Amino acid sequence: MAQLNITLNQDEILQLLSENRDQAFRDLLTACLNNVLKAESAAQLGAEPYERTEERTDSRNGTRERPLTTRIGKIILTVPRHRDQPFKTLVFDNYTRSEAALIASMAEMVVAGVSTRKVSDVMETLCGKSFSRSTVSEVCKTLDDDVKTFKERTLTKEYPFVMVDATYFKVREDHRVKSKALMIALATDLSGNREIVGFDVYDNESNGTWKSFFESLKTRGLHGVRMITSDAHDGILYGISETYPEVPWQRCQTHFSRNIIDKAPKQYQTAIHDALNDMYNSNTIEDARKKRDDIISEYGDIAEKAMQCLDEGFESIMTVMVLPESMRIYFRTSNHLERLNKELKRRSKVIGIFPNAESLNRLMGSVIIDQNDRYSARRSVNCRKGDFNELYKLVQELKLIADEQHKMLKAA
Repeated sequence: MAQLNITLNQDEILQLLSENRDQAFRDLLTACLNNVLKAESAAQLGAEPYERTEERTDSRNGTRERPLTTRIGKIILTVPRHRDQPFKTLVFDNYTRSEAALIASMAEMVVAGVSTRKVSDVMETLCGKSFSRSTVSEVCKTLDDDVKTFKERTLTKEYPFVMVDATYFKVREDHRVKSKALMIALATDLSGNREIVGFDVYDNESNGTWKSFFESLKTRGLHGVRMITSDAHDGILYGISETYPEVPWQRCQTHFSRNIIDKAPKQYQTAIHDALNDMYNSNTIEDARKKRDDIISEYGDIAEKAMQCLDEGFESIMTVMVLPESMRIYFRTSNHLERLNKELKRRSKVIGIFPNAESLNRLMGSVIIDQNDRYSARRSVNCRKGDFNELYKLVQELKLIADEQHKMLKAA
């Protein structure tokens, strides 16, 4: 094994330390690592420079410079070259691993909601190496494979409950800033575990785009669906009727309450809100209908439009009443999806305008994967034992509700 000798000039070191400590440490590290490279070269060749030995296996062929990013900044090393066999060094093996970790960290920082400019500044502070915004953006493309795999995976389990919603982001396209819809489907399996089963970027929310989204879910294997919860967007209702015609729709009670409250005089909004919550918590559909009639009777004269909204939308918000009582609270709103959308918005604030739709899909998709991992770590729906098995007995009743809803949709 070659012996490693490092010679340091005390006066030069003291002079460096007195002028620029950071530079002094970089110079010292450069000298040490260059000597390591020379020792590795001698060990591989079986001879020191200008030494003739029987163990010699190759000869030197000059040097080349190669940068190395360290914790104290970037240094330039002098790397030996061999004539016949390539020179190998552990120094740059470690460098390769560090570079891979650096790339992963940069990508994770952007996913966590750090802007590309801030990432560049942070990495320059940590590594003494600057990264342009375009470089950071390119690094983020390393996320593409994971997002694509998750997004296109086959759905093999039964998911009796599905929530869908869309949220909007600003994207630059054709030299203009446009609004793009990110559609998401959150499902619950027969074990009570939630899972994000689909997401995609569309130009808008329309009958055609929502139908396309539901068809993509069905093509990937989404089956066993017993109920779909969402707001009252016409495109969603059309997509359900075209793709899952035997599945009833549960209108989100939270969205519905907002719609009613917005139409009511301000001084009565709190009272109406409380009355609606009491109606939602009814034990039976008959009890809920009686409470509806009482609310309309009390506020019909002073909040006519709000009460008309309640009367027309009542049946769609109470679809959940057909389920076992312990399951109703979990599937009567799309609040869980609303919270996910808020998290996506929070992460996107530092980015502002996405450079293209691919970037939106990549970064928000990565956040969605991260959130899905959290869902999988715990059981989300704690119903009574056997409640999910009861769903099979309700198939015909749910289908009848779906048929009636489709008739109402066509009549509208």
